[in-house]
Amino acid sequence: MKKTILAVAATAALFTSVAHAENATYAFDPSHTYVTFEIGHFGTSTNRGRFDKKEGTAQLDRAAKTGKVDVTIDTTSVNTGFDAFNKHLQSADLFDAAKYPTIKFSGDKFTFTGDKVSSIAGNLTLMGKTQPVTLKANQFNCYTSPMLKREVCGGDFETTLDRTAFGMNFGIDWGFPKDVRLVIQVEAIKQ
Repeated sequence: MKKTILAVAATAALFTSVAHAENATYAFDPSHTYVTFEIGHFGTSTNRGRFDKKEGTAQLDRAAKTGKVDVTIDTTSVNTGFDAFNKHLQSADLFDAAKYPTIKFSGDKFTFTGDKVSSIAGNLTLMGKTQPVTLKANQFNCYTSPMLKREVCGGDFETTLDRTAFGMNFGIDWGFPKDVRLVIQVEAIKQ
């Protein structure tokens, strides 16, 4: 009987330590992380851009199915491939980068499908306004990098924002859409 109780206690301790050991911190890999946006242009084409400067960290406990992610995006690094458009996007008409140099997302409500993250809910702060946002995972995976010899987790996360909810109203009267597709493609390295 004592051996059985000791075995059960040892097994419980092992599972408890494994569950706690699953909580890990990850740093975004800038060479495999991209933040892009898309918005329609008069119903004929799609304007696309990216932010060249971004950083973030994530905590993930796959056993407990919990996590936390923080992303900071530098609005002064917006890049469409066209300098005049970049300057207009940085102006007070749109991102107002001089006054609001960063966009921030902080999420701590992870939803899993099986052992894969399927969405992350949190708050997005843009132009000084904070709104709830859910990023849907189009794919999520963790793997051991053959180059880094460390675990890497990531995926493609996206949402559609109503830009007017953040006070970005430029062009609405001309028929520009209010909906903007935001995509955060991220790979993060276990620390």
